[in-house]
Amino acid sequence: MHTTTTTTTTTTTTTTRTLAIAAALTLGLTLAGCSTRNSSSDTGSSASTSAKSAHNDQDVMFAQMMLPHHQQAVQMSDMLLAKGDGIDTDVAALAKQIKAEQGPEITRLTSWLQGWGEPTESGHSGMGHSMSGMRSDSDMTDLDQASAKDAGKLFLQQMVQHHEGALDMARSEVDKGKNTDAVAMAESIVSSQTKQITQMKDMHASKYHQSRVEAGNAVRLDPRPVLPRS
Repeated sequence: MHTTTTTTTTTTTTTTRTLAIAAALTLGLTLAGCSTRNSSSDTGSSASTSAKSAHNDQDVMFAQMMLPHHQQAVQMSDMLLAKGDGIDTDVAALAKQIKAEQGPEITRLTSWLQGWGEPTESGHSGMGHSMSGMRSDSDMTDLDQASAKDAGKLFLQQMVQHHEGALDMARSEVDKGKNTDAVAMAESIVSSQTKQITQMKDMHASKYHQSRVEAGNAVRLDPRPVLPRS
């Protein structure tokens, strides 16, 4: 009787130990799997972040130049819209569209430069109003002081040249940029602003009684040349 009890106790102890070992192994494998998955996830996230932040000097120059260029386009649009109901409704709608597109891009350009540890203002010479397409102080004053009736025509003339300058910068970014987000923005600018240039020239011709050729020439009154494509 005593032998049977001892055997039973030994068997029970052995079984318990076996189950404990199996449970420990299972727990270890589970933890290892979680650790591997978390590690893989962290590695993937780091790689993704690194890929997005990868950039070159061209990306920096694009962001630093396009930022004030967009800011001036928004300022020009605000000047026009401030004239109230007297401005042409189609031209006003275009100004609102320009603000809606370029406002968020200003935020993104600023964010990129800050993320790259770069200043939002470039140290390159030749920036400011001499940048391709940028309007001079005199141009801005003319638009600001124009009557509601004349402002629409002047806005179209100035904004066509302004957009053409943006295309120069955007094409250079598409050709030479490294950051995928910046290149994507540049491609979007080329697409949208090319369409808007055509729209503005057609609008100028139809509303101000000029042929399309004359309308195209009218926006070339500024003697400063548009920079060629890189």
